[in-house]
Amino acid sequence: MSRVQLALNVSDLESSIAFYSALFGAEPAKVRPGYANFALTTPPLKLVLIENADAGGSLNHLGVEVGDVQAVDAEQVRLARRGLATTDERGTTCCYAKQDKFWVRDAPDGERWEVYTVLADSTTFESPAEPVGTAACCTAPQTGATAAG
Repeated sequence: MSRVQLALNVSDLESSIAFYSALFGAEPAKVRPGYANFALTTPPLKLVLIENADAGGSLNHLGVEVGDVQAVDAEQVRLARRGLATTDERGTTCCYAKQDKFWVRDAPDGERWEVYTVLADSTTFESPAEPVGTAACCTAPQTGATAAG
């Protein structure tokens, strides 16, 4: 399975859940404090809502969810061959899920894309060792961009 992920900042999570439930005719697959996601098959989309009153109505990040770690690795190698630098994150907790992933930035405009697979569910939004909003989870990776290979 592979599907595009769209992560949006929303100012009111409950209202946004109601809107997107009506729009797509589906209920969220996961709801946690300040967070919800829809795992849609039609259209094939992972829609993530992140409550952020100061940035509501804006893009948080983009992604591609793939089926397994081998697919993450294959995409990272493919992008490295194209000369794109990636930031690797393995065994990280983000968006209430343990994930293996990497990030890549759109060079012209700086949009962040993650390519990831979910390894397991989590009870925390991001790794507990780091304060909320400081880890790469749903924030821009600041350093460590390397070409994969």
